[in-house]
This record gives sequence, structure tokens and C-alpha cells, in this order.
Amino acid sequence: MQKSKVLENGIKGKEDQIKNTLIYLLPVVLTNLLPIVTLPIFTRVLTKEDYGVLALAHVYGAFMAGLANFGLLNIYNRNFFNYRDSRNRAELLYSLMLFGFSSLLVCGAFTFHFKIPVSKWIIGSDAHSALVFWTFCSVGLINLRSYYSHYFINSELAKTSVRYTLGESVLAVLFSLWFVVFLRVGVIGLVWGPLAATSIVFCALTVRFLRSLSFALSGPIFKSSLKLAYPLAPNIFGKVISNQFDKYMIGLMSTVGSVGIYGIGQRVAYLVFMYMTAIENVFIPRVYKRMFDSGKKGGEAIGIYLTPFVYISIAVGLAVSFFAEEAIIILTPVSFHGAIEIVMILAMFYGSLFFGKLPQLIYAKKTFVMTILNYFRILLNISLNIPFIIYWGAVGAAWATLLAGLISGVVGFAVSQHFYTIQWEYRKVGAIFLVFFVFSILVLLMRNADTDYLFRLGVKMIGVFFFTYIGIKTRILTLDNLLLIKKAVGGIRYGIVQKKSP
Repeated sequence: MQKSKVLENGIKGKEDQIKNTLIYLLPVVLTNLLPIVTLPIFTRVLTKEDYGVLALAHVYGAFMAGLANFGLLNIYNRNFFNYRDSRNRAELLYSLMLFGFSSLLVCGAFTFHFKIPVSKWIIGSDAHSALVFWTFCSVGLINLRSYYSHYFINSELAKTSVRYTLGESVLAVLFSLWFVVFLRVGVIGLVWGPLAATSIVFCALTVRFLRSLSFALSGPIFKSSLKLAYPLAPNIFGKVISNQFDKYMIGLMSTVGSVGIYGIGQRVAYLVFMYMTAIENVFIPRVYKRMFDSGKKGGEAIGIYLTPFVYISIAVGLAVSFFAEEAIIILTPVSFHGAIEIVMILAMFYGSLFFGKLPQLIYAKKTFVMTILNYFRILLNISLNIPFIIYWGAVGAAWATLLAGLISGVVGFAVSQHFYTIQWEYRKVGAIFLVFFVFSILVLLMRNADTDYLFRLGVKMIGVFFFTYIGIKTRILTLDNLLLIKKAVGGIRYGIVQKKSP
């Protein structure tokens, strides 16, 4: 009887995780599908130079928004599980958000005052100073709104989080279409759209939280969070530099149009990272719980628990890498087709970042180690990007990013395992990544060799077959799991219908 009860609870827990995974994937699919579906519209109104200017403005916006954040969002996720009392959690949330808002005001005032010289430095022209300022505002507000999203995620309130994310995504696309297509304001419309949407959602969330979670501040809680965060501040700068440096270097060594091509490719490939982030929203809270409940003894259970998440994360990376060619050709004019190889390469890069999403070093309070690792990645990225961009342009930047990511990823994995050992199922995980990388590189080489398309398509199908076989062999793709997915989908649909009923 007891064994039956345990088994029933295990199945129920698995069903809940599948349901939460599907719920979190819904906004990822829509958030990324809407911009991709509207790409044929925007790329026929805007030029690749417009996209290049936008990508360069985003370099500055991401850097300054990261500066304002000061690494506190990562600490918020960690410390959320340190406090069980709702008042302490409220103090943690509002204290960190107040600091973040104040920092954004200071950085915003600086950006507004120096927007013209910044535009000349980053983009090479003062004609885009307004774009630089509004891009910072958009990225900064999105970062601040993330505190609310992570409260829902950490509380495992998947449907609530998704509802706001979906609303924001739809509004962002509608506003962007209105500004760019109907009002013809130019590329700045792609910034005003998300900014308007995020502003509306942020205000709605603020009202909701103030009604349900009484406003409270705590000096000690803020100080303890800041103590953990300040070693991460250089790490935040490094992360932004590492993620944005390639575009800046392409702008310096090549053309703004090349930056635009790279930006389009990165945007499509980023679907992999966003998908993995949605999956992360499901497993990270449970990984933290196992860490805090079992300490270092939880490493074995965490390793077994994470294998299916590795598989479903890499599945999308494989799909994007394999079928980037078809997507770009269908969605964009010929002038943007140079993005195909960039998508394929960066899809492999984003897929390799799965292990970097695990909170081993944050749990172990080794934030200074994260900073050292990040600067190692920056130096490696810069040293590879410069020669690769000189010789191969935007495609060279993608290869340099992938190579630097793989090398620094291996080092980071080894260091993280030293401070908190997760007992991975290495054979299963290795097989997953082997098929992903071998077939992605094979397809890429065949495209460069101008191999017949039907032959390339056949190789892609063989890769899909092998990847599916691994899923079946490792018992990730089973009839029971498919039935659980079907049941979870039914539960979600029932919940939505029930929600709509008066």
C-alpha cells in the first residue's frame, strides 16, 4: 500500500513537471515564433543596415542594464529558497527591486546626457542617439520586470508567469508592427514596441504584487544579498561583453550590414537559448531544493533528474541547426540569406550552454570563481574573435563564439563539479551531444561544399533518426511519458476552459 502511494506520488510529480514544462514552453514558442513569423514583414521594410544599427545599440543597452542589475537577480533566485516566510520573501523582492530601479534611473540619466557621444562611439554616427537611449530603457525595464517573473517561477506558479509573458509578447509584436509598418518610424519602432508592452505589463504586475504581497524593506536582507552579489558585478560586465563583443567587433572590422546579418542569425538561433531557459524554469527550483534539502548528497539524484532535460533541451538545438536553411530562405529576402550558417553555428553554441545554467557555484557561494571563469571566457572570446572576423567576417565571429564557448564551458564544468559534484549519466548525456554536434557540423560542411540539397536533407533525417533512437534507448521517449504529456496537455486545456467559465 505504501509502495503504491509512493509510486502514485512519483507519477503525479512527473506529470506536474511535464505540465509546467509545457506551460513554460508556450510563451517561448509564441515569444520567438511571433518575431520570426513577422520577419518577412520587417525585413521588407527595414534593411540589414537597420538591423545592424539596432544590434549595436543593444550592445550598449545590455551593458548598462547589466551594470544597473549588479548581479542581484541571480542572488534573488538563490536566496528565495533561503527564506520560507512570506514577509522575508517580500523584503527580499522589494529591497532588490528598489535598488535596481534606483540604479536604472542613474544609468538612464547618464545615457540620456551622453547619448550622442555614445552613439558615435558604438554605431559610428550621432544620428542614432535616440535609438541608443530607448534601447537602454527597454532592456533595463525588461531586466527589472524579471524579478516578478522569477517570483512566479520560484513559487512554481507556471500559469501565472506564462499569462503575463504571453500578454507582453503579443503586445510587443503588435506595437512594433504599428510603429514600423504603419507609422514608418524606422528601426526605432522595434525598440518602442517592446518598451511599450513591457511598461504596461510591469505596471500591471506592480499593482498585483502590492495588493497580494505587502511592501516591506529589510536592510540586513539587502546587505546579505549585496555581499553575495558584488563579486558577480564584474561577472555581469564580462557576460555582456562576451555576448555582445562579437557584434561590436564586426561593426569595427566589417560593415553595419554584416552586423545586421549576424544579428538576424543570432536572433533565430537564440530560440534555442530561450527554449532552454523555459526548461530551466522547471528544473532549477527543484535542483535548488535538492541542494538545500540534501546538501552534497543530492548530487546523484540531481544527475539522474537532469538527463531528460538535457535531451529535450538539445532536441530544439538540433532542429534549429538542421533546418535553419529552410527557415531563412522562406522567411527573408536574398540579402539576408548570409545568416543561414550563422544560425547553424550559434545553435550549437547555445545548445552547449546547458551546463552553464546550473547553480552549483552560486549554491556553494563561490561567486568570485564565476567572475574568474567569465573573464577567462571573455579573453578567450576576444582573442579568437579578432582573427576570425578579420579572415571570415560575420561567419568567423560565429565560429569564434562557438569555439570559445566550448573551451570555457569545459573548464567551467570541471570547476563547478569540484565545488558541487553532480553525478551525471555521462554515457547518455555524451551520446546526446555527440549526435547533435557530429550531424550539425556534417550538414554545415556539406552546405559549404555545395552538396545537393536532397542529399543534405537525407543526412538531416538520419541525424533525427539517431537522436530519436537515443531518446527511446534511454527511456526518455516512452509510451508512458507520451501518455503523461497527453494527460498534461489535457489538464492545461481543462484549466484554461475552467478559468474562462463564469
